[in-house]
Amino acid sequence: MPGMLPGPQASCQRLLVLQLLLLLLAAAPGESRPPSAGFSLAGSWLVRSQDGSVALPGLVPGCVHSALFQHGLIQDPYYRFNDLNYSWVSLDNWIYSKEFRIPFDFRKWQKVNLIFEGVDTVAEVLLNNVTVGKTDNMFQRYTFDVTEEIRDMNTIVLHFQSAVSYAAQQSKAHTGYQIPPECPEPVQKGVCHVNFIRKEQCSFSWDWGPSFPTQGIWKDVRIVAYDICQLDYLTFTPTYVSSAGEWNLKIEAYFDVVSSKPFGGQVTVSIPGLQTQQMYNIELHPGKSMIPLLMNINKSITVETWWPNGHGNQTGYNMTVNFKLEGGYHIEKLTKVYFRTVELIEAPIAGSSGLSFYFKINGLPIFIKGSNWIPADSFQDRVTVDALRLLLQSAVDANMNTLRVWGGGVYEQDEFYEICDELGLMIWQDFMFACALYPTDQAFVESVRAEAVHQEDQTRPFVTSSPTNGAESMAEGGVSQNPYDPHFGDVHFYDYASDCWNWKVFPKARFVSEYGFQSWPSFSTLEKVSSPEDWSYNSSFSLHRQHHRDGNTEMLEQAAIHFKLPQNPDPLVMFKDTLYLTQVMQAQCIKTETEFYRRSQSEIVDGKGHTMGALYWQLNDIWQAPSWASLEYGGKWKMLHYFARHFFSPLLPVGFEDDGVFYIYGVSDLHKDYKMTLNVRVHQWSSLQPVCARRVEPLVVKAGQAAPLYKEPMAELLRQCSPCTRQSCVVSFSLTAGNELSSPTNHHFLSSLKDAVGLEKAKITAKIVQQENIYSFELETTAVAPFVWLDVGSIPGRFSDNGFLLTEKKKTILFYPWKSTSITELERSLHLISLADIY
Repeated sequence: MPGMLPGPQASCQRLLVLQLLLLLLAAAPGESRPPSAGFSLAGSWLVRSQDGSVALPGLVPGCVHSALFQHGLIQDPYYRFNDLNYSWVSLDNWIYSKEFRIPFDFRKWQKVNLIFEGVDTVAEVLLNNVTVGKTDNMFQRYTFDVTEEIRDMNTIVLHFQSAVSYAAQQSKAHTGYQIPPECPEPVQKGVCHVNFIRKEQCSFSWDWGPSFPTQGIWKDVRIVAYDICQLDYLTFTPTYVSSAGEWNLKIEAYFDVVSSKPFGGQVTVSIPGLQTQQMYNIELHPGKSMIPLLMNINKSITVETWWPNGHGNQTGYNMTVNFKLEGGYHIEKLTKVYFRTVELIEAPIAGSSGLSFYFKINGLPIFIKGSNWIPADSFQDRVTVDALRLLLQSAVDANMNTLRVWGGGVYEQDEFYEICDELGLMIWQDFMFACALYPTDQAFVESVRAEAVHQEDQTRPFVTSSPTNGAESMAEGGVSQNPYDPHFGDVHFYDYASDCWNWKVFPKARFVSEYGFQSWPSFSTLEKVSSPEDWSYNSSFSLHRQHHRDGNTEMLEQAAIHFKLPQNPDPLVMFKDTLYLTQVMQAQCIKTETEFYRRSQSEIVDGKGHTMGALYWQLNDIWQAPSWASLEYGGKWKMLHYFARHFFSPLLPVGFEDDGVFYIYGVSDLHKDYKMTLNVRVHQWSSLQPVCARRVEPLVVKAGQAAPLYKEPMAELLRQCSPCTRQSCVVSFSLTAGNELSSPTNHHFLSSLKDAVGLEKAKITAKIVQQENIYSFELETTAVAPFVWLDVGSIPGRFSDNGFLLTEKKKTILFYPWKSTSITELERSLHLISLADIY
């Protein structure tokens, strides 16, 4: 999937003038009119089916499904089998209409535009019974000149065509050659030919999501009237000029000029925090006009750069751009600008064929840690800013610095990118194409061209696809002979059959932008969209919800390699235990794989290595179902997300075996070297007292590197820790630098846990204590317990740690609620389990 690569997004690189401001500022003497006026048509519209049998109010932004649900004409579309039951909604052609009065005298304005920020997807637009335009691209902004059609009282109508039928028509009309795939796999319960329509590709179904090909006005729509000119877009690009040792800011202002002759004005750009202000004389010409400005930042002031999460602050500067135009017109835009450099380094590596593939931010090589983002809901009107912030904050809380916005979804709303700027999340931005070939006829290509221009920033590195061999793919004409060559670019890797604890099955690639394993969400998440008859692993519901072929079987087969499968005679307990075990399996698999990628960043083995990025598939869910996600629909953390908080830690010891030798690597994202102590402990499963412990010091852990710290034959370690055997013991280890710094405690299993000797069913109690807005869970155990899982059902929030190996008699875990709760509510909801409980 083509993509733009990491860096702060909307607020620092692109500012779309998306909201109408009544600019009632300084006017010329005797002149009281602002340069523009307008209003939003968001709110209540009339939504009706083509034959008129269904008619109801519907909100804009919104879609037909949401309108039907909000008025009780359908159930929750996510409930049980409703994705199939409500397929009729997507097959009908729907009509949106609204009557509105212009709240100002439009006759005083030279031009009136009707602007749609997003239409989903194929529609004819009529204003006062006159067709003013057509839409066929969900990702475009449409502007229609309605100067001649506008009245005091108006009727606007959108006639939608079913996206399903439109895509089928387009495919049928394309007779020259096949454009695969025609249809999704049957297990996805989806519809065909999604690659023939410029619409959210996963809305026709995916292997983790339902088929809901929506219709509606999914973003704001408004009327804008103006004289002289209208500022459509304002973009700005910070650049560091190393030869001059200074930052500059390239600003581009895009105007629609309706004046019949050129006119001038002045622009003042001010960044008070950098003591920088510059004034420019400009001249605007009739038609579409772009004004370029170059601003040099005051060299006597130190510019604080924007850094990814874990590497520094996300400093931004308020900027004002003030236009004073002839005639007294005054336009002012306020925004925030961030300064940072991004470089994609593809260069030869000593001891290896091929090229590197890594990113430098502000001149520093950064190991990319994160996941892949999919749409947070099938119905975009339900994706609130609060919901986005919760999910993005969870990514940051798990020590991620990057998300890849996957190409089968949507270009996210501006607030998404603004939150990423604030939180320090870089974005690998795909264009919206996924797992398909696409038409190349002129109309389709022109639509995509307009879509790309509306989105694309020219400041970022660009690759033709993901995965790709990067520069090598370009050298081979865009498509490589060996597109999965680990010596170039990024790779995707999935292997559900091999033993995921065996690190040797993973590719020692330059950058891994997709990899993962499935798991089921928690029972509290499934319970909301199911009934008691659904609560078994092989129920019709469980099979229906699984959209990946053989996915439910693959999960159990992978789990069975190292764990005993649940055998509880109570069907409901059996179901819950199985859900838990899939999360254990997923977390442990992706832990092993990610740790392999992180420890491979500084070494070349057999010509392979220098891995500098790990983005697992996937961060979030679109509905309540089995998937590769680490965050359930609604934001609840799976066990994997708690594990990610550890395996993406800035300082991490990683243990593994190779040919009978046990190694511990120290992995550091830190910016300086540290003298550290490595603490190693060996426990028997049958005892809370360690069999043996050792301290290795002093060790130097190098900044931004991964290097071996400890090496010992496993047989020798076991001999020194007698009476340990592989089946009876487990190894734990951590790094510390005095009181200044410490890593999470990591561990290494010496055998499959289904073969563990001495593993008991631990009796774990929890005392809950409130500490202001945080709750402390004081745990006490009778035995060593792996994969200890605290679950408080549907109470929103997260724990400080979960799914952990408990080797101490007492441990305190914190709970951070996302809304108000109480000790009583938490005690009533708490379910505490560890691995031995399911046997």
